[in-house]
This record gives sequence, C-alpha cells and structure tokens, in this order.
Amino acid sequence: MTTATKSVDVHVPITTAYNQWTQFEEFPKFMDDVESVRQLDDRHLHWTVKIAGVKREFDAEITEQHPDERIAWRSTGGTDQAGVVTFHKLDNDNTRVTLQLDMEPEGMVETVADKSGIVSRAAERDMENFKQFIEERGLASGAWRGDVPREG
Repeated sequence: MTTATKSVDVHVPITTAYNQWTQFEEFPKFMDDVESVRQLDDRHLHWTVKIAGVKREFDAEITEQHPDERIAWRSTGGTDQAGVVTFHKLDNDNTRVTLQLDMEPEGMVETVADKSGIVSRAAERDMENFKQFIEERGLASGAWRGDVPREG
C-alpha cells in the first residue's frame, strides 16, 4: 500500500475550503487524474480516474465527515483506495488542508509508476491545483454541511 500525505495552506476561511471539498463532482477541475466523480447519495461516490495511462472506475463510501474538520472515505469495489482530508484553521482567512491518500497499485504499469513516486507527486500537484482553484474563486461553488459519524 502506498501512502501520500500532502498539505497546502489556502488563503480562504476554513468553511470555504471545506465547503468546496464537499463538491466532489468538481474534483476534475483541480485533480488531473480524476476524469469524473458522480455523487450517488450522501455517502456514496462513483469515480473514474486515469493513473499512469490506466483508466479505472470504482465506488467509494464516505466513512466519516464532520463540517470544517474532516472527510474520510474508502473504496468499496475496484481500486483499493482510502483517504482523509482534514481542515485546520490558521486564522480567520487562512486554512491548512491536509490530504492523506492510501492506494494499492494494480498491475505492472501502476506498480512501476508507484515506485517512481507518481502517487505522491499527483497528490502534491492536486493540492496545489486546489489552492489555485479555491483562491481564484474566493468562495465555494456549493456546500454540504451534513455530518457522517464514523461507524463501529
């Protein structure tokens, strides 16, 4: 399993950063390897990604979500992936967003790409893209403020 952890400080209030991150269907606007995300309901998503030239589709479940704090998920079929994004208020106008992504490479192409650090570089690029995306907008394109408690 490969783990990548990347943080970025964004010049927007914590609520703005969090609200934008709840707009999963807009991920392709700042995540280069994500072709589409379809939100099926409050807890379930269908992803289409292309990593190292290999297209994958998988379903994911939001396992925990707390406004202005964190969103955690795990895949439920297909690609073996899990992650969490956390939000930390630096001051009224600045927020640290930290992404931790765990992914199991599939097949030889992804294994070779993984050994070259592609997951870590992609996470870093996506976080920088998010920073540019949200700072240029200045406000979120939508929001979901519901709470999903961790099960178990």
